[in-house]
Amino acid sequence: MTSAVVVGGGPNGLAAAALLAKAGLQVTLLEAADEVGGGTRSYEALLPGLLHDHCSAVHPMAVASPALRSLELERYGLRWRLPEVDCAHPLDDGSAGVLLRSVEDTARMLGADGNRYRALMGAPVRDWDALAQDVMGPLLKVPAHPLLLARFGLPTVLPATLLARLFRTPQARALWAGIAAHAFRPLSRPLGSAVGLGILTAGHSAGWAVAEGGSQAIARSMEKVLTEHGGEVRTGVRVTHASQLPPADVTLLDLDPGQVARIYGDRLPTRTRAAYQRFRRGPGAFKLDLAVEEGVPWRNPHARRAGTVHLGGPIAEIARAEKDVTAGRMPERPFVLVGQQYLADPSRSVADVHPVWAYAHVPHGYDGDATEAILGQLERFAPGARERIVGLRTTRPADFATANPNFAGGDILTGAETIPRLILGARPALNPYSTGLAGVFLCSAATPPGPGAHGMCGAGAATSALRHLGIRGSACTG
Repeated sequence: MTSAVVVGGGPNGLAAAALLAKAGLQVTLLEAADEVGGGTRSYEALLPGLLHDHCSAVHPMAVASPALRSLELERYGLRWRLPEVDCAHPLDDGSAGVLLRSVEDTARMLGADGNRYRALMGAPVRDWDALAQDVMGPLLKVPAHPLLLARFGLPTVLPATLLARLFRTPQARALWAGIAAHAFRPLSRPLGSAVGLGILTAGHSAGWAVAEGGSQAIARSMEKVLTEHGGEVRTGVRVTHASQLPPADVTLLDLDPGQVARIYGDRLPTRTRAAYQRFRRGPGAFKLDLAVEEGVPWRNPHARRAGTVHLGGPIAEIARAEKDVTAGRMPERPFVLVGQQYLADPSRSVADVHPVWAYAHVPHGYDGDATEAILGQLERFAPGARERIVGLRTTRPADFATANPNFAGGDILTGAETIPRLILGARPALNPYSTGLAGVFLCSAATPPGPGAHGMCGAGAATSALRHLGIRGSACTG
């Protein structure tokens, strides 16, 4: 029987393993931690029953993912839950940019910028089902829908600050800047709009959903698919050298490129090894898990109903903060993302104490304490928030790296979102999943389409592995 080994049990490793098992391969997944999930893990950090997500928390790209849809994870217990308001971006005057599920409803919330928002987002959202396979995959390929992809792609090449000029109001500009800032890169650089427009399009199509019971539910449902199709999961197995790997017809690696270079060493082609060794890392994350009595008292009422809240003030402030962290400077007012997953999934709360998840963008490897900076941003837009906090836990950049080596320096995206990375992945090659070593493929978030719990990096690598074995077609279709 044809066999596969997958190293790393994050969402991409799990997706690759499950898709290969569905295709009839005998699959063994090796995970260094005591449980699978990588960034899609959850835990009771502060109180029994109070559930916080470790890293990945809100999943517009996952709900819209062709890979996860093909795995039919709802059959294995996964339930998506949607908040009333997808995202809010409060400003100092008490107003906010507000993102709702539909383009039309969001346009109404944006007032004078409504027509411009409709013009920007209406067509790609309408065409998302056709666009998804092209957008959420390698760019260096013949697209299935070239005209649709070209129309979607034109605004993505713009710096986010330039696209923001489409809007007239500070609320619309700030809302856009906060979403674009998910890329952890300066908003003034070319292709600065790509990540933000991808998130917006997928989000309007599927919603900014959370997984009922925590992000761990995504990993557990994929693990069930894998084992139902005969796959095996081995946890507590850390691979540091190729000699530790069991023999297999194909090997897939849900690892950052630096780890792959260390594991295979001189066995890798010289150019691949050099590219993997110089792979650039991005800024880091500093996270707080908060237990908040009666929830955060946001000044803006829409923020009280939003699953995600972006704290960064007007666009100029966000642009300055993102430029600073990329340059290695800690901003006084960092960009902060707040997750209120319990609004969509009340099972995460304990009575009137609610789990709130917040992280700031900080320089790569930042070894300072960003706690006060994060709490300061929270208090700025929700006066009295500090008094409601009854529990707090920090996750520093080094803690992220310890829990998951793919997150070196707190880089939870597994690599800087540079133009070469966005287009090519970890190295210049027509197939971004190929390592240049026969039968060995990279399937981590360092490959297209990049970070998230969508599993599409794993699906792309699984498709490459099947083609190497002479099995044509897409792994997403079995």
